[in-house]
Amino acid sequence: MNEVTETKISFLGDGGWGTTLAVHLAKKNFSVKLWGAFNDNVQAMQREHENKKYLPGIELPDNLTITGDLPAAVTETNIIVLSTPSQYLEGLLKQVKSLLTGTNRNVIFLSVVKGIEKKHLSRMSELVEKYLGKVAFAVLSGPTIAIEVAQGIPSSAVIASKNKTVAAKLQKIFNSATFRVYTNTDVIGVELGGSLKNVIAIACGVCDGLGFGANTKSALLTRGLAEMSRLGEAMGAKPRTFSGLSGLGDLVTTCFSPKSRNRTVGEKLGKGDNIETILENMVTVAEGIETSKAVQKLARRYQIDMPIATEVFRIIYKGKDPLKAMTDLMTRSLKSE
Repeated sequence: MNEVTETKISFLGDGGWGTTLAVHLAKKNFSVKLWGAFNDNVQAMQREHENKKYLPGIELPDNLTITGDLPAAVTETNIIVLSTPSQYLEGLLKQVKSLLTGTNRNVIFLSVVKGIEKKHLSRMSELVEKYLGKVAFAVLSGPTIAIEVAQGIPSSAVIASKNKTVAAKLQKIFNSATFRVYTNTDVIGVELGGSLKNVIAIACGVCDGLGFGANTKSALLTRGLAEMSRLGEAMGAKPRTFSGLSGLGDLVTTCFSPKSRNRTVGEKLGKGDNIETILENMVTVAEGIETSKAVQKLARRYQIDMPIATEVFRIIYKGKDPLKAMTDLMTRSLKSE
């Protein structure tokens, strides 16, 4: 048997990104299951061959198995892709732990989640280790707007793992003519890059909502990258990672794309909407909202100055006027770059 026929892959989480990657691998003829937590959406996908809730307009291949049966998804697979929102991952891992047996302890876990757990400020790899122990683990991140990848628009991502063999295996599985995948060993940096950029994207969205131009947004992006790098290095990441796909690459995409959920949240805030109204009208999750809270705590813990992230937090959670936040950023004490 070749690798395609013998490799079974389960995605736990049927959001837009998880669905996109599941479709991608199904089209490569891998045996793929897509698990969803909500039966109504699972049944709708099975019936309509489309994830209208999270990825409308993309046909689900006939060879993609849609299921609400978590035990089957966990126990009958070689690779488990964690694609649920970050704040729900801990609860999911508790269920997964109870389902793992001696026969499937060697499964590879791949996180495609871009967020930080808000209670204990854990990265997704830390949550996996906490509940599942020292399993084979990797993280996939990069400048990847889900719908563009699903449409076959050329895109790139990076897979990071401390185990180079695991990274190389996953790279081969996910890589295609329209989805180029690189490898890295800096799990911390790749996880943080994919998480922290969402906060800066909200700031850039606020810039759009206020009617500012490219000058303002480019300054926010550049100085935001500096904030990300400072915190990342303090937490053990390699500074170079933040100039790569999961840092600068993802930051640019998320800050400028009109399809970016986090940038869109910021734009609505800049136009005067309050966060409660925005959340009430959202179907998908903008990870930067919760991540901004976690970043404030991490910045204090590691004593890192993060003025842009701080202002985003104040706009979301303290009701600060967005224009006042931008003014305060511009009038801080002068310093060298």
